[in-house]
Amino acid sequence: MMVAKSFFVFIFLVVDCFMFFRFANSKVPQEEVDVLQQITRTLGAVYWKFNSDSCVVEMFGVTEKSPRGSETIIDCDCSIENSTSCHVVRIELKNHNLPGVLPPEILKLPYLQVVDFAYNYLHGNIPQEWASTRLTTISLLVNRLSGEISDALGNITTLTSLNLEGNQFNGAIPSQLGRLSNLQYLLLSSNQLTGTIPTTFAGLKNLTDFRINDNNLNGSIPEFIKNWTLLKRLELHASGLQGPIPPKISLLRNLQELRISDINGPKQDFPELTNMTGMVRLVLRNCNIAGKVPSYLWTLPVMEMLDVSFNQLTGEIPEDINMERIRFLFLTSNMLSGNLPESILKDGTNVDLSYNNLTWQGPEHHACRKNLNMNLNLFRSSSTSNTLQESLPCLKDSICSKYSKCWFVNSGGNDLTMEVNNRNILYNGDADVEGGTAKFYIDRDSYWGLSSTGDFMDDFDYQNTRYTLSLPSSNLSELYSTARRSPITLTYFHHCLDNGNYSVTLHFAELQFTNDKTYTSLGRRKFDIYIQDRLVLENFDIDEKAGGAQKPTEMQFTNISVVNHVLEIRFYWAGKGTTRIPDRGVYGPLISAISVYSDLKYCSIRESSKKKTVALVVGITVGSLCLATIIIVGLLWWKGSIRAIRRSKGGTDLAGIEVQTGIFTLKQIKAATNHFDSCNKIGEGGFGPVYKGQLVDGTIVAIKQLSSKSRQGNREFLNEIGMISCLQHPNLVKLHGCCIEGDQLLLVYEYLENNSLARALFGPDRSRLNLGWPTRLRICIGIAKGLAYLHEESSLKIVHRDIKATNVLLDGELNPKISDFGLAKLDDEEKTHITTRVAGTIGYMAPEYALWGYLTYKADVYSFGVVALEIISGRSNNDYVPSETCVCLLDWACHLQQSGNLMELVDEKLRSEIDTKEAENVVKIALLCTNASPSIRPAMSEVVNMLEGRMKIPDLIPEPSSYNEDLRFKAMRDMRRQQQHSQSLSESQTQNSTMQTCESSSTSGNEFYNINPKSRSSTT
Repeated sequence: MMVAKSFFVFIFLVVDCFMFFRFANSKVPQEEVDVLQQITRTLGAVYWKFNSDSCVVEMFGVTEKSPRGSETIIDCDCSIENSTSCHVVRIELKNHNLPGVLPPEILKLPYLQVVDFAYNYLHGNIPQEWASTRLTTISLLVNRLSGEISDALGNITTLTSLNLEGNQFNGAIPSQLGRLSNLQYLLLSSNQLTGTIPTTFAGLKNLTDFRINDNNLNGSIPEFIKNWTLLKRLELHASGLQGPIPPKISLLRNLQELRISDINGPKQDFPELTNMTGMVRLVLRNCNIAGKVPSYLWTLPVMEMLDVSFNQLTGEIPEDINMERIRFLFLTSNMLSGNLPESILKDGTNVDLSYNNLTWQGPEHHACRKNLNMNLNLFRSSSTSNTLQESLPCLKDSICSKYSKCWFVNSGGNDLTMEVNNRNILYNGDADVEGGTAKFYIDRDSYWGLSSTGDFMDDFDYQNTRYTLSLPSSNLSELYSTARRSPITLTYFHHCLDNGNYSVTLHFAELQFTNDKTYTSLGRRKFDIYIQDRLVLENFDIDEKAGGAQKPTEMQFTNISVVNHVLEIRFYWAGKGTTRIPDRGVYGPLISAISVYSDLKYCSIRESSKKKTVALVVGITVGSLCLATIIIVGLLWWKGSIRAIRRSKGGTDLAGIEVQTGIFTLKQIKAATNHFDSCNKIGEGGFGPVYKGQLVDGTIVAIKQLSSKSRQGNREFLNEIGMISCLQHPNLVKLHGCCIEGDQLLLVYEYLENNSLARALFGPDRSRLNLGWPTRLRICIGIAKGLAYLHEESSLKIVHRDIKATNVLLDGELNPKISDFGLAKLDDEEKTHITTRVAGTIGYMAPEYALWGYLTYKADVYSFGVVALEIISGRSNNDYVPSETCVCLLDWACHLQQSGNLMELVDEKLRSEIDTKEAENVVKIALLCTNASPSIRPAMSEVVNMLEGRMKIPDLIPEPSSYNEDLRFKAMRDMRRQQQHSQSLSESQTQNSTMQTCESSSTSGNEFYNINPKSRSSTT
């Protein structure tokens, strides 16, 4: 026996040595090595080298910044067809932030089976050449791929796994994917897919994992999913599909994870799941399910998580629930009644019963015992008539000992003193409040607290520290460098506030994404915000609002009514946004701080010892500047005009007005500009010069000097401080303050290093900037975001009326900022404006406004379209030389669209680097914005979504010269009359508009920076 065993060992060693020497002497064919080199270069890894003796990547002088955890695997098979060569069968290049495109060259690797380019920064689409491969696995998880999913993928019938999650694919799901009969894993989550799930998918009978969360689909959940009998995991979070859940889902006996949430549709009974005895995680959240929870659900043998929150479930919780297996039980926001059974209270579990109608037998109920080693959330779980007892059932003292007019929270941080409008305010920290899947916390001294629900799924981490974040090494202030987050819902509450109206400011900073060109910048966090149970913001995106990650931003809500002394602010994750960037389990609402007050004078913890002087500082808060605006503008209009005030004051200035911030003295302005030295003059507007100045603290500012002799200048001065002082957005120029002294009207702005967009694009050669295509696209998006804020997001809805390239300024990083609000008008949402005083700039004005004085925010949309065309073409609309066929830049763009030659419009300097598809999309969006009909033009928020690829661009072919001859003659007649009466026109208007897009009338020549601009504007 021992001899036989030794013989077999000997034979094994001989064979093993033979195979070793055979493989050691095998090489990868040089042509495959060359292909690997081509592939990595196409992906953007230009310094990687390959050795033909082995499948090992040798990286010489690598400059690509690969994060920790990057993976590089090139696998070969040396046993294919008894070949003496080894052939590449697997390429995994993960977490490298590769910036290139997908390589069509993989077609040249005939034995390649697995391609995994997850967690990179790749753009473009999937090459058609891949259709001819015999791949079994394609993973493109987390990149920035866009466009429609290639239907050519349906030809790769060998595919068993396709992962396209976390990209920017749009359009319909190709029905050709239904040919992939061997497919087991199909992951399409976190894209922008539309349409329905193709009926051809009924044939995908080998599917074991299907995920299509966070998309924009429509139609019902298809009945044919019953055919996927091998399915183990099904995810439909916020997919866009409608309910009800198909009854025959019960046929999916092998399901272990069923996750469906945030679907619309009719009210439905609890779906039949009796046969799913292997269910481990069941999530049916916000699915409009009514009725009782089936009794069999509590006895499923391997159930670990049950989440049926945010439905309309009724009935009582059974007395004999077996909590040996169930670790997570979320019954939040239903209509469950009766007593809480003691069997549900078990150490090591996480139970959330908040927002229900349970009956409480007083604070000594067993659920209120403090020796439970579990997460138990009972916030608003009671049906008692006592308001405080209803919300805080375990609080013995149900009577407020004191009431407050203020409430400030530093979420995720420690106690922090901050100055708010010259008052030192204590922000109460909640860093010591341990997170948890079902957390309820109350500060018993002041009756404020928080309620948190949910577990971050798939991160394989159960630490409670995941619920707070900090980013101490950033440039953010301490208030914004910490945050609290939650997987499903996070509620902050205060139950002892004075009744009345309150101002609520929510402070945000995205701490988990980045602003660089890495996959960590591709995350999208979206959540809904409720105040007093009313939805105030849907699909709120911190990154989008702030203009980037790790930047502070805030949302302010006024006139929030507090009755019964209760205020609640709730954040809810409705399934939208990415969940795997930068890691698994990164999603859900996030908040940095909360400021609530009815009257700040009751909020100081101590008075500041600093002298309250008019300082040359730029840290002026929105509230104080708005107060200054109200006082100044009120006084000015009360006296009739600025000069009337001067006469009534006997020539004295307004420095004595009791406004502590936002007012500069003439002496300070003169010191900053060296007595208005001509060397500091950086621009000339229609109503005065612009100077560069330096404050005593070193801050550089731009100071606009308006002519006090002009009624137009007076009016613009008042309008400017009245509009912009209450606005804050990354794409709006910041107003620091003003000076009204003697005969001087001065406005002090932040200084923008790169002057105006007009100067950068088509100024003198020495002043032009080399704006590449990515920069121009970013500028378009920035302008669009600024306008979207003015029209839709700010508390004051504003129509700018004078959007043009000279009124867009560029900072040091070439970020655009809209300036010159002298002509802006408040927009009454209930009415449109019909005005006899038409103001704007010829060539940029919407025809309905120029011809009839019909003013809505769609006038700004039109102007944006013209500016977008200027940006992509590098040509000024007003400097366009008319021809027999085209009389303006927009006319030319229309003709090129009709002839299919849109790329002729693109600036010649860009044509070698430009993404053709992106460029054509921008032109199409611009033409849509400049449509003759205001109703067809999109809202600016829709423009932002289209520019960023989140929304499909409607197919609409513009029709040049769609206005009839009478309107063209009227436009030319009106322009000539206005030109004759204009006092500020520096040169005569030579361009007569004959197009629907070129018909416009008057302007305000308020160029912010340009010295001696070639103004074609007139004033009315």
